[in-house]
Amino acid sequence: MSAPDRIEVTYRVAVGRDRIAAVAADIAIEQSVELPLAAVHDRRVLDEVVGEVRSITEVAEGLHQVVIGLAIETLSGDVAQGMNMLFGNTSLHEHVQLFDVDFPAVVARDWPGPRFGLAGIRALTGVEGRALTCAALKPQGLPVDQLAAMCRTLARAGVDVIKDDHGLANQAQAPFVARVQACQRAVEAVRRETGSRVQYVPNLIGSPRALVEQAHVAAEEGCGMVMMAPALVGLPMFAQMVAEHLRVPVLAHPSMGGAARIAPPLLFGKLYRLLGADAVIFVNYGGRFGYSRDTSMAIAEHARAHWPGVHAALPVPAGGMTVERVPALLADYGPDTMLLLGGSLLVAGEALFERARAFVSMVQGQ
Repeated sequence: MSAPDRIEVTYRVAVGRDRIAAVAADIAIEQSVELPLAAVHDRRVLDEVVGEVRSITEVAEGLHQVVIGLAIETLSGDVAQGMNMLFGNTSLHEHVQLFDVDFPAVVARDWPGPRFGLAGIRALTGVEGRALTCAALKPQGLPVDQLAAMCRTLARAGVDVIKDDHGLANQAQAPFVARVQACQRAVEAVRRETGSRVQYVPNLIGSPRALVEQAHVAAEEGCGMVMMAPALVGLPMFAQMVAEHLRVPVLAHPSMGGAARIAPPLLFGKLYRLLGADAVIFVNYGGRFGYSRDTSMAIAEHARAHWPGVHAALPVPAGGMTVERVPALLADYGPDTMLLLGGSLLVAGEALFERARAFVSMVQGQ
């Protein structure tokens, strides 16, 4: 079979040299026909459908990188089936990580991809030539009026994008509809006062029916962006929401993204982008999560990398970042980035405006 008919999938496998050849062959079979080759009697299936071990490379003692060629026809142009073929049964093996995928154009076009991407978010916010600023409304448990007041303060301080915390859903203290109405009106009032193009981003979360209803509410209220966590709502549902129910940029949240052994640069930087995320939140190094600098930078690079036919996504490092680290973060990630701060701003309490303004000034002066 010719190379264009295969998708190359890279796995990291934690086994020794004496076992790696057999394990690699098992992955190729498991992710294609899922039965012993002796049970495959059809010549076309043997030649064109059974997975191929393309290469095995030792990365470190006891760790190998295995590249498998899988038949594109087995993905069937469907997100769920695509993920099934990339890492379905093999994800049940604790010693295997899905590390990377080389998506041919014929596969990528079956997935939504960002409709707005980095350039579209710049056009929406009117921010050019610098990084964007983002803040989160939290904690859950606050009533609607307090969240709206927080949103108004952050908008007045000049923050470009103000999003719901991913923990804000449809709780009794701040029901989704009331919260979206109040926060959207807060940013609209600031826009009228200052001429800014600040965006409020509601968090869509729940069952498929709830997601569609929330998307309608966000559209009716005039929200210019929304947020969803693909791993929580389901990758196929995320892609369907982007393709069928949303007409604004989508910010992908990483919650639950650590539950599967998929390399973060692939999951957040490449798969979420291909599923339709216009911007991707991910864990920044040196915060409260354990990502290395190399991992965080690789996610950002995957999100922005040139990909024919697929818009670049806006990388959004987050997770325990502080105002004081802003200059170093800008030096690392560059201007095509949106820095997301939460607790580092909100810890200021009554001085929230001043703290947020200092954050904005640092980024605007980059």
